[in-house]
Amino acid sequence: MHRTHPADLPRPSRPAGAAVLLAVLVAALLAPAWPAAAATTQIAPTTAQPDNTVTWTVQPATADGPDDRISLRHVLDPGASVAEHVTVTNLGETPATFAVYAGDGVLSDAGYFDLPPTGTPPRDGGSWVTLGAVEGAQPQDDGTLLVALDAGAAVTVPLTISVPADARPGDHPAGVVAELVAGDSLRLAARNGVRLHLRVTGDIEAALTPTDVTTRWEPSWNPFAPGTVHVRYRVENTGDVRLAARAVTTLAGPFGVAAAEDRTEVREVLPAQQVLVEAAVPVWPVVRVTGHVDTRPWVVGDDVVDAALRTGSAQVTVWTVPWTKLALLVLVVGGVLLVRWRRGRTARQVQARVDAALAAAGVAREPAPTTGDTAPAR
Repeated sequence: MHRTHPADLPRPSRPAGAAVLLAVLVAALLAPAWPAAAATTQIAPTTAQPDNTVTWTVQPATADGPDDRISLRHVLDPGASVAEHVTVTNLGETPATFAVYAGDGVLSDAGYFDLPPTGTPPRDGGSWVTLGAVEGAQPQDDGTLLVALDAGAAVTVPLTISVPADARPGDHPAGVVAELVAGDSLRLAARNGVRLHLRVTGDIEAALTPTDVTTRWEPSWNPFAPGTVHVRYRVENTGDVRLAARAVTTLAGPFGVAAAEDRTEVREVLPAQQVLVEAAVPVWPVVRVTGHVDTRPWVVGDDVVDAALRTGSAQVTVWTVPWTKLALLVLVVGGVLLVRWRRGRTARQVQARVDAALAAAGVAREPAPTTGDTAPAR
């Protein structure tokens, strides 16, 4: 997303811009999931400097500076508000500019907490956060705060969390991040932040449901080994609070024979969000197997959930035709029939040559004796 940066930032040359773009790719591949102790990335130097590495942290804080919390956690009534702070520290040896902003909490494909891509307007908990004024910072129209920090400098940003009067009870995950800004119109895709655990009081539900269940049968090349049923589904949080999940896929043949299961633990599912799960269940090819996927919720970390934990379930049916074993059976039966046919054909060919030789010699062929024609010897 394009943003206007401080006018006194030097504009990088074309080679420098290319180096910045390369740094974006390196940072995106190497940066750990936030929140973390610090984020590090490379920017293209615009002047001679001993070190062009930028490292920074974002920490929960009071008005006096960072404290010992790892996140901001609040339980608020609808219509209530609370004041908070975060401190951004430039740990590098070169000045840097950071864009500080809030956003809704989401989970990455790997299951880690994150914020949507830069420029995505918040619609839930992130929209409740308003950043306060900071001396020397430049507020933007979308609520972002541009902060320029010298090497080793830090700034504490005040923020206010205001819950709407009609807010839904339950969890509303959010975060506040500091994203590195470089150049005149280029922002690096590297950011570090603090997580906000925001819960609105009221009656809640705690439930997980498996959805979009698909299956695929993969027979084994070894006729004496089981195949694999691949079960792909999403664990959807249909309740109001974040939950972890113990997802269990159970399959069995007719009358419960050859039962097997796969267990997967999901570290976190946010309300109204989903996590993809792929299970691989070893199954013998008994033509048709049935079973179910169960998503059993449990409480994450230090959370308190004053509601019954509801397990979700979905039925599964898979055709497990033993193609490998059928092919082997066809080969065996076909081989036996082929051998018998070749033996019969060879015997007939030999008999035909014998009959031809006898006919050529003028010897009449004696008819083969039949059962009951031979009298007992006296």
